[in-house]
Amino acid sequence: MRGKLVVIGFMLMAFLCGGATMYYLSDNNTVITTSNTTTNTTGIVKCSNDVKIDETGVSTAVGKIYDATVTLQNYKNDKLISSGSGFVYKKGEKYAYILTNHHVIDGSEKVIITFSNDDQVEGKVLGSDQYLDLAVVRVDASHITQVATIGTSQKSNVGDTIITVGSPVGYEYRGTVTRGTLSGKNRMVEVSIASTNDFVMQVLQIDAAINPGNSGGPLVNINGEVIGINSLKLVEDEVEGMGFAIPIEYAMEYVEYLEKGEKIERPFIGISMLNVTDTYRLYQNGIKLDNDVTEGVVIINITKNSGADKAGLQRGDVITAINGTKVSSASYLKYELYKSKVGDKVEITYTRNGKSHTAKVTLTKIEE
Repeated sequence: MRGKLVVIGFMLMAFLCGGATMYYLSDNNTVITTSNTTTNTTGIVKCSNDVKIDETGVSTAVGKIYDATVTLQNYKNDKLISSGSGFVYKKGEKYAYILTNHHVIDGSEKVIITFSNDDQVEGKVLGSDQYLDLAVVRVDASHITQVATIGTSQKSNVGDTIITVGSPVGYEYRGTVTRGTLSGKNRMVEVSIASTNDFVMQVLQIDAAINPGNSGGPLVNINGEVIGINSLKLVEDEVEGMGFAIPIEYAMEYVEYLEKGEKIERPFIGISMLNVTDTYRLYQNGIKLDNDVTEGVVIINITKNSGADKAGLQRGDVITAINGTKVSSASYLKYELYKSKVGDKVEITYTRNGKSHTAKVTLTKIEE
């Protein structure tokens, strides 16, 4: 009886989508033919005729990434200070290269890599970046039995099955596989960099279980292709099943820089700033805003001879947009700013004495 109910459910779903469906059911498979679907920019598939559900390849997908996934243990003063996951994305004749999160290896003096066969070797951190939350670690190629297949998150759709492999909680649970759904794309999540320096990341949202130790591990699609790097989990008492991953395309843009140990050069406007909502610190700096100013970034100081200084920006100006894109806070300002390069000109929209103005600012190297 239960099997009949499943069949009826799939037939009803096909009917609701407006097309006839051919189905096949067995103990291990559910396959339904599909055609004529379209996907919009948010990754939502629009059903015009048939629906396809194919559950036959999950274990095969795991097999394509499992041996490429590693556990990383971060040591300082011969003490374990953190652990996480990563995956081999490239192998040469002499070396192989592992992608992970910056926060997994941050502060390390020694990084021990554990492979799926429990072999261990010390890795060399080649480069990392806290804003990208990415790092590349090198190991001898002789230890590598599998290299991950790099896919694309852009072709993934909301509702797709996704799989993670990693080491939740730590070394003891290495090789843990979880499965879930791609819950959302292009999510903007605020994160804290170096405790006080806030930043925004554009990420994939997933509902597969991820925990401390999963960071840096691969997020793969049903074909076993890496579409993201697990990085964050929303931790609140009333929230469950909200994890986030860095899109793989974003990561692969920077791997060559990280492999070479090159610093990612970021542009600098030439200001120090506070959010308009930070009223107490604004008061401490002698700045009072009109009550109708509710979003944006307040300039507190201008660096002499910087792009902002040469463009005529002043202390107390409230920046509201960059290149026409609204910035509600310092986090979003940096996110939009870092899309540009040193030497680029950006259009800054700001208010001064209740009036809106624009200025062209030439970006220079960021100051440490």
